[in-house]
Amino acid sequence: MQAASPRTTQKKPLSVRFKKSIPYYLLLLPGMLLLFLFNYMPIGGIVIAFKDFSPFKGIWGSPWVGLKHFIYFLTNESFWRVMRNTIIINFYQLIFGFPFPIFFALMLNEIASNRFKKAIQTISYLPHFLSWVVVASLVTNVLSPSEGIVNGVLERVFGIEPIYFLTKTEYFRGIIVVSAIWKNFGMNSVYYIASLAGIDTELYEAAAIDGAGRLRQTWHITLPGLRNIIVVLLVLQMGSMITIGFEQIFLLYNSMVYDVGDVISTYTYRLGIVNTQFSLTSAIGVTQSVVNFILVYSANRISRALAGWSLW
Repeated sequence: MQAASPRTTQKKPLSVRFKKSIPYYLLLLPGMLLLFLFNYMPIGGIVIAFKDFSPFKGIWGSPWVGLKHFIYFLTNESFWRVMRNTIIINFYQLIFGFPFPIFFALMLNEIASNRFKKAIQTISYLPHFLSWVVVASLVTNVLSPSEGIVNGVLERVFGIEPIYFLTKTEYFRGIIVVSAIWKNFGMNSVYYIASLAGIDTELYEAAAIDGAGRLRQTWHITLPGLRNIIVVLLVLQMGSMITIGFEQIFLLYNSMVYDVGDVISTYTYRLGIVNTQFSLTSAIGVTQSVVNFILVYSANRISRALAGWSLW
């Protein structure tokens, strides 16, 4: 008896496959256009960093100055002050803000009632949808020396005189970190909660039969199950160590906390928008992008070496 020949599948011509996929390409088209217009077309403006840009002469009419602006800000004391502030605030957010959503997701995973769990999850990520204008107003009111809740408790319970928290250098960085955690931890925990749902429940049952308690199950089953998403988010956060959101700092800081609160984004705003030093701020932006790329690449290599998994 002759054996049946293996099934062969012919690949359809490119034109046929293209026509079949036209609806999907049309769905992608608006997003691709926006990406091209706002992310790729402005790349040509990088040349401003190497020119003494004048709006009246245009990008190509302005004279070339080489690395003049890079040398200026790299030797400027003010730049290194804001660089230090940016790195310190990002480091605090990495140390305290990055583990918090993981801890919250693990605690939420232990709740037996699905209805209560969904209610807590919904409440936790609602602040993410508030603009920083609203959040900054809430923080200002809560910390107000006259009618703020914090000062009210300190005065009535501990007898402490009202404190102007937003004007104190020793408190400002902590306020920035805590407010950022409060706003974003709920949405960040969604990624971990989704990963927890993908862990096989039979693993927990087998571990319980072997006598493993909740802590051992968390350490040997839950955390390894979250490893991939933890690595992805950690690499992405490491890649933005010298970049920090402009709105939060701009809305909460003032001249009295410049020494500890002025960061690269607010520094470039004052130079570029207020003082119209476009070439200098472009040079700072190019340097930020290069350093961020190096950080992402380094974090990815370290993740591959230590965890055995990386983004690429």
